[in-house]
Amino acid sequence: MITTLLVANRGEIACRIFRTCRALGIATVAVYSDADADALHVREADTAVRLPGAAPSETYLRGDLVVAAALAAGAGAVHPGYGFLSENAAFAAAVQDAGLLWVGPPVKAIELMASKTRAKELMAAAGVPLLAPVDPGAARAEDLPLLLKAASGGGGRGMRIVRELADLPGELTAAAAEALSAFGDGEVFAEPYVERGRHVEVQIMADEHDGVWALGTRDCSLQRRHQKVIEEAPAPGLDERLRDRLHDAATAAARAVGYRGAGTVEFLVAADGRPYFLEMNTRLQVEHPVTEAVFGLDLVALQLRVAEGEPLPAAVPPQPRGHAVEARLYAEDPARNWQPQTGALHALDVPDEPGLRLDTGYTGGDTIGVHYDPMLAKVIAHAPTRTEAVRLLARALERARVHGPVTNRALLVRSLRHPDFVAARLDTGFYDRHLSALTEEPDDPGAALLAATAAALAEAAHRTTTGGVARFGAWRNVASQPQLRRYRSEPDGREHDITYRTTRDGLVPAEGIRLVAARPGRVTLEAEGVTRHFAVAGHGDRVHVDTATGSYTFTALPRFTDPAERTEPGSLLAPMPGTVVRLADGLAAGTAVEAGQPLIWLEAMKMEHRILAPASGTLTALHAAPGLQVEVGALLAVVTGPADPAEEKA
Repeated sequence: MITTLLVANRGEIACRIFRTCRALGIATVAVYSDADADALHVREADTAVRLPGAAPSETYLRGDLVVAAALAAGAGAVHPGYGFLSENAAFAAAVQDAGLLWVGPPVKAIELMASKTRAKELMAAAGVPLLAPVDPGAARAEDLPLLLKAASGGGGRGMRIVRELADLPGELTAAAAEALSAFGDGEVFAEPYVERGRHVEVQIMADEHDGVWALGTRDCSLQRRHQKVIEEAPAPGLDERLRDRLHDAATAAARAVGYRGAGTVEFLVAADGRPYFLEMNTRLQVEHPVTEAVFGLDLVALQLRVAEGEPLPAAVPPQPRGHAVEARLYAEDPARNWQPQTGALHALDVPDEPGLRLDTGYTGGDTIGVHYDPMLAKVIAHAPTRTEAVRLLARALERARVHGPVTNRALLVRSLRHPDFVAARLDTGFYDRHLSALTEEPDDPGAALLAATAAALAEAAHRTTTGGVARFGAWRNVASQPQLRRYRSEPDGREHDITYRTTRDGLVPAEGIRLVAARPGRVTLEAEGVTRHFAVAGHGDRVHVDTATGSYTFTALPRFTDPAERTEPGSLLAPMPGTVVRLADGLAAGTAVEAGQPLIWLEAMKMEHRILAPASGTLTALHAAPGLQVEVGALLAVVTGPADPAEEKA
């Protein structure tokens, strides 16, 4: 019987496992890096053990330190969560060798599925349909497009789509380097890339008494950088025959490796409806909450039960009910190549309504660092129908208060309301086709102006009241000195000049706007006969304004000059804090470069980001070197173009 459990992970998944442990009366142990010393998962655990260092390779990927932590804290069992060491057979063996209970599949099953290349061979023998691999060294034009994948690990790292043969060598090098950095294994393989395919998976739960449950399907087709963004269960639009085939294939995969515990078998469903085995994840998935909602199960509780040697509760799983959709809230800017964002998270509040669930590793006041995945939270909606679940989730995200770095919140709302998503026309190319339209700033300057007016009046109310509410009727043209506040919208950069007067009757905004009520954190305005409420929160020079239909972030002007405004044209600046991992071959001062050529690779939040040459010319300065840690705005290099435009043509 498990009495004390160590979770060999961090953030949202550690907090989620702790929640089940509390319900079952199990004491909890967290591990944490120096960067996570005050993280939510540390605060929620009964006991915590420090892993000295900040980088994953020094901390969460050190299986020897994690095992030592479990022994030191008196834990009797270890749950790996997902990511990090969750699919590491050597770690699972080390846990068991130390006399601890491993809450996961057998070591042999992990070994068999750890390499995607070996897994495919095993699945072929079990009769599971799959794509034929392609030898990258012998690839021809007719084999394109190709998908390069890391043989170990997942999460989109080490994956590249290759559409031109000339790009294949460079992409192989990049994929192998990223795979080696993320998983300690640089093996990469290639397979045909299926255009407009759907990513559909089956949740498996198995015990040691020959019981295997196939818990329905999930659609995870909406992805960026091969990482999932929105997931749902059941996968919509599959006919009964295809669902049965997926369930049978997943069950066969589990039985072929003697599986035990929670696992996921992933498939690519082509446009013609043919399914192909992708991989088996020998762990809990990020998107497991949608399956839990539909089946009314706690998959972590089942994992613990199976680890203790108990059988599954019944020969067959419960009947599913309703539909569930999950959205991953990331600290990233989708309009700027999904750049991860860091900094203080001042507020993270999602409506607490029936049918909604929030899984997160952050609360307001936490800091989003550079070392780990940029996912802030998962928001899950469950309702009787898909339409209701999608509507509930979109509205919950729209009403959420997320103050701090830029997030993908607006993208999620627009994605859920996009006609293709609403009609369940789903495939992995969704964002390739729609990202530009989904990230366009709304052309509604009137709405932003009203929000900026609310920000200015809330600030004025803060100066002139002591927390009480100032109420005003229709304004009068009373002579008084006009006040001016200037704001810049983030991230679109539009500037708003807000004027108002302070009179004996109170604050008087610009003509066409009536101030109904104002207090420091809340303003009510009427414009064109419509009354709207604005919640206003200031953090330094940033002001966040939340409304019923959207949120706005403003920077009060004057503000610090953007680093790009202080440098010469051609300067390459670090778009985020991170570590320089490599430079282009032969890169040095005096090197000729082409516009768009990758010059520098920066690693931040577990992903590599390419710094491209802004124009053709000569590299006249190089300040970057592998291993260098840089802050946002740091000058990495300078590219100087030809002095005479005619030279460039030559």
